[in-house]
Amino acid sequence: MQNDFSKAMNFRHACKVFDDTKKINDEQINFILEAGHKSPSSFGMEPWKFLVITNKELKAKLRPFCWDQPQITTCSHLVLVLAAIDAVKVESGIPQKRFGRRDMPQEKKDFYINLYANHLKETLSSDQNILAWTARQCYIAAGNMMTAAAYIGIDSCPIEGFEKEKVEDVLGLDTSKFQLALVLPFGYRINPQSTQLRVPFNEAVEFIK
Repeated sequence: MQNDFSKAMNFRHACKVFDDTKKINDEQINFILEAGHKSPSSFGMEPWKFLVITNKELKAKLRPFCWDQPQITTCSHLVLVLAAIDAVKVESGIPQKRFGRRDMPQEKKDFYINLYANHLKETLSSDQNILAWTARQCYIAAGNMMTAAAYIGIDSCPIEGFEKEKVEDVLGLDTSKFQLALVLPFGYRINPQSTQLRVPFNEAVEFIK
């Protein structure tokens, strides 16, 4: 039986061209972004930021550095998913604040921050390693945003085809704090949906009993 969630999953596809005459309203885009905002993350660090671009001129500047893909300029809202770098470092003080949101004794907070620092010692040893870790978590948020969008009849297309440093330069990003993980346009399709092609369920899934 097809429920609303499975309908959304069947609706979702990588939209290659959007109808640039149709715009997502504020309530809808906030619904989509809230799905990213509420997404799970390792240690509850929420290592992301969502830049939402509607400015036509800025989208046009970004398009050449996103393999000239038409989604960049035809979408209603262009969301750039940024992976946190500095904010997950123990010395930034932010992990302590994240753990501090829970009502617990100080000794338990100290236990968790020590566990965090020791468990992630290698991960936190360089910005490159941090990006590899936080970008993976950004994809959890992106997946939830795409499904939320599909649930309300809005299309999306996850894009990894971009020149990272050049996009970051256009945006004037401080890459010691945030780096680009994913480009995620949202809007309304202008062409019919392509057929979803998937390997058989039993090929993708294996049950171990």
